[in-house]
Amino acid sequence: MQSINQEELHRFIVAGLEEDIKDGDHTSLACIPIDSKSKARLLVKDSGVIAGVAFAKAVFQHVDPDVIFEELIADGSYVNFGDEAFRVECNSQALLKAERLILNTMQRMSGVATLSSRFAFEVEDLPVKILDTRKTTPLLRFLEKWAVHLGGCQNYRTGLYDWIMIKDNHIDACGSITSAIERVNTYLKEQGKDLGITVEVRNLNELHEVLAIGQVTRIMLDNFELPLLREAVLIVNKRFETEASGGVTIHKVREIAKTGVDYISVGALTHSFQSMDMSLKVLK
Repeated sequence: MQSINQEELHRFIVAGLEEDIKDGDHTSLACIPIDSKSKARLLVKDSGVIAGVAFAKAVFQHVDPDVIFEELIADGSYVNFGDEAFRVECNSQALLKAERLILNTMQRMSGVATLSSRFAFEVEDLPVKILDTRKTTPLLRFLEKWAVHLGGCQNYRTGLYDWIMIKDNHIDACGSITSAIERVNTYLKEQGKDLGITVEVRNLNELHEVLAIGQVTRIMLDNFELPLLREAVLIVNKRFETEASGGVTIHKVREIAKTGVDYISVGALTHSFQSMDMSLKVLK
């Protein structure tokens, strides 16, 4: 994954705080002196892969430039119940403004990272790469893909703009696979763009049509049963990259990987995770 876009991160932090604070954190304003300082620690209350420590540091630095942030566990590390991920010392009002944005985001990111690590573990001895998809929470994609990377899987396209993916709806709307591939290549040439091209096929007839025309980077074999998937990989015979997709679960991923596909895309990484429980506690 490319490094996090700092402008995008800043915009998210500002918007996240604005959503929660509006015209003020009135509870803290009412009962905590403006110059008060507090220490706190992030406690993990689950087992899994932690993600978002760097995010938490960025939020604290935004709300209090004089913050003292001590990272105790790095992003991407396996954690257990009771582990302490970081300690922080900063303005008390700032701490409480940041608390919920940090916890909500870290819990979600850690859930994604944990599920990603489980998928990666299932195939770690096989020559296949597990990819995420665009099935992400709107406006949280960059965070969820960050977490996928920390969990040991790979990011696919970031959006509609950085990779061509000709799917069934494109093919049906265009008229045929051949027409869609030809039009895509013409468009890229006219626009002066150099983008990878994936084309989805639903059966062996469509696969042979793609092989006849070529001009793609990767062939996505969608919802193929294992015997058919194995046959399709043999037919392609490394002439193009191959990707398996559709209904991939933790229980099926290893058998899919053993068919010889180069990639397996898994929407579940970012839509079927369970958030990790954690808390941010002020030290008395």
